[in-house]
Amino acid sequence: MTIDFYYLPGSAPCRSVLLAAKAVGVDLNLKLTNLMAGEHLTPEYLKMNPQHTVPTLNDNGFCLWESRAILGYLADKYGKDDSLYPKDPKKRALVEQRLYFDIGTLYQRFGDYYYPIMFAKQAADPEKLKKVEEAFQFLDKFLEGQDFVAGNKLTIADLSIIASVSTAEILGFDVSKYPNVDKWFERSKKIIPGYDELNHAGCLKFREMYDNLTKK
Repeated sequence: MTIDFYYLPGSAPCRSVLLAAKAVGVDLNLKLTNLMAGEHLTPEYLKMNPQHTVPTLNDNGFCLWESRAILGYLADKYGKDDSLYPKDPKKRALVEQRLYFDIGTLYQRFGDYYYPIMFAKQAADPEKLKKVEEAFQFLDKFLEGQDFVAGNKLTIADLSIIASVSTAEILGFDVSKYPNVDKWFERSKKIIPGYDELNHAGCLKFREMYDNLTKK
């Protein structure tokens, strides 16, 4: 069994998949994908993923992209139980709501604020920063009275959201202003398998790229 994983270590969505694979005990065949060299635009890659994005998973011919879909797939197919992605309809719906919140609000607003600064050398937009802060306020409210983002057990929603939160934090965003998020962040870093080598190391690579691209 070979599961190929096309990725970039600095990418938050890619890192969330690395964490999920570790959590369910799956070994991925890592395929570092150089976007600058167009490795995502080859005919072979486009056959797997016409959107030519990373991350992309190829599980023995079954190809899947969009990190949050990959998280659910790995947990469903390879999880030893359903703790990371509960089968109970209400619990699963809550996990999925948090995943949608991540892609549509938290990570979306992170990108809206930071990527123009990073890739287009634009000035920081204070209004977009307010939107990031509002997303963290929402997350802080979600975490009121519970240990993890979708209840009191670690789920794939935590793996997705911690990749987004840690990427903002490595660029200097002050997570400590949001007490529930801050407590969850510190707690989750300690218990998520492989956090330091799979997520934090990738955050440092992302920070290095950010610094290089934003040099005056």
